[in-house]
Amino acid sequence: MSSRYKRHALVWLSESGWQDVAAALATEHRHVAQRWQQQDWPTVVRRRDADCDDDIVCLGIALPPDADGVKLRLPVTVRSSQVRALRAPLAVADVVEHAAPPWRERLLRLHHEFAAQACTVGVYGSLALQALTGQIYLRPSSDIDLLFAPTDTQQLRQGVALLQAYAAVLPLDGEVSFPDGSAVAWKEWAQAGNEPDQRVLLKRRSDVALARVGDVLALLEAHPCPA
Repeated sequence: MSSRYKRHALVWLSESGWQDVAAALATEHRHVAQRWQQQDWPTVVRRRDADCDDDIVCLGIALPPDADGVKLRLPVTVRSSQVRALRAPLAVADVVEHAAPPWRERLLRLHHEFAAQACTVGVYGSLALQALTGQIYLRPSSDIDLLFAPTDTQQLRQGVALLQAYAAVLPLDGEVSFPDGSAVAWKEWAQAGNEPDQRVLLKRRSDVALARVGDVLALLEAHPCPA
């Protein structure tokens, strides 16, 4: 599978893709695939299954929470030829109007501060899904999941500092994304404090592993993310 299918990316399926997804789902869940296809809503790239062929794209469909707050998540797979469109997660500016009213002004300020530093920040999770589908995903306890992709170590430090500052006034969560598509929870990265021998949980294409901060920084310096 091409490395362009990174976790949290948005994928729209062809008709044959949706047919295969529906056929593979349990009978009680097939209506979900049918609705997603009818509404032309995207699926989301998830961590790869260990036994997948290279041509398989691993995706997920997340439903809005039920009355008890339970979110049904359906893991699905398609062949890469069944992908009709692929795009990066929504930008912060794309979701502001869908956020809870108390969040909007602060979230917009955060967007402008990141933009001033030429930082790439996407949104995934409940807020993104609400913006994409118009369904109600957000609850009072919801977080704002941000995906920050720094271009170098300086931008990494600046971006994490911004996230820490705004976490005092917004329920921020999310990850720092590195050039190979691996990621670390930004709060865990901040706690590690850029100490080279500290270890962080690195979320990779098909697994997770403990990695030294110094090794992850070396990856960023050797293969900077495109600006």
